[in-house]
Amino acid sequence: MAAVLDRAFAELPGRLHPVARLGAVVERLDRILSDSRAAGIVLAVSIPIGFGGLAAATVLLGGAVLDVWTVFEVGIVSGSLARAGSGLLGRLDGVLVAALAAVVLFSCSSHRLLIAIAGRVVERTETDLSRAREDLRALAGRDATDLSAGEVRSAAVESAAENLADGLIAPLLGFVTGAAIASAAGRPDLALSVAAGAAAWVKGVNTLDSMVGYPTRRIGWAPARLDDLVMWIPARVSAALVALAAGRPATLFAARRFAAVPESPNSGWPMATAALALDRRLEKPGAYALNPERDLPDAATAAVGVRIVDRAGWLGIALATIAAGVVDLSVVGSMSMQGVLVV
Repeated sequence: MAAVLDRAFAELPGRLHPVARLGAVVERLDRILSDSRAAGIVLAVSIPIGFGGLAAATVLLGGAVLDVWTVFEVGIVSGSLARAGSGLLGRLDGVLVAALAAVVLFSCSSHRLLIAIAGRVVERTETDLSRAREDLRALAGRDATDLSAGEVRSAAVESAAENLADGLIAPLLGFVTGAAIASAAGRPDLALSVAAGAAAWVKGVNTLDSMVGYPTRRIGWAPARLDDLVMWIPARVSAALVALAAGRPATLFAARRFAAVPESPNSGWPMATAALALDRRLEKPGAYALNPERDLPDAATAAVGVRIVDRAGWLGIALATIAAGVVDLSVVGSMSMQGVLVV
């Protein structure tokens, strides 16, 4: 359901988007708190936990409401009618919990919008470079004023590859991991609420880092270090997915040469893999160059790069669905394949 929602709507409206509201809270706290490592530690602990806890509580509360209705109905209706009604409400309970978890996962992840913007930027480098530079702001924080067409295309492919990890693979991994932990702990009834909470926790970490995790700010030290830790696995999984989606799995191993070039310990992996898969240079002027002996991508090659990232995202969704199915099968009869339905 989350993938269907992403395909149908791409993004929730800003006023309704939980991540946008979280960003507003972080912005307000950033103005209030001192620029200190202690304040950053407080934010790094409280913001992701609070956001994840709210998501988990939302899913849990949805199931609890129908549980109350079920008890009420069984109490006032007797015989086969009560049993039939209770069974129906039990099924409705499962559907509601799955739907709420899907909405949480949808709001914490993004794929279609990322691909659409990156593709539009690449296309406009051939028809309206000024507009392409403006559109790039939605993908990358770099100053695009003086970027050439090739550098704009490079930035679009880089951002698509990097945001694949942040915007899709990390929340999916969080969701599946949360469900697995709840099931392993003997609480399959809480699997979807814990899974939703874990996905939201990861998104909280990413959002906090993107807003305050700058090396020039003391308050950003703890959020940045936490994000580095949380994104270690998703970045490398994303690189593997890019390599597979490109049909060039060996590029994952070759990417090690360039993965450490960017300042981030993680973002270099999917970007370097994309550069090698395209056999082109991806470059942020003054910061790094990946596969530096090659030319910058032309429009056709950059468009291929965006499509590779798109395929990598759908491959990640498929693998997450399979993983959710494995978790479901381990507790079949309790979750009734709800995890597969959510993803």
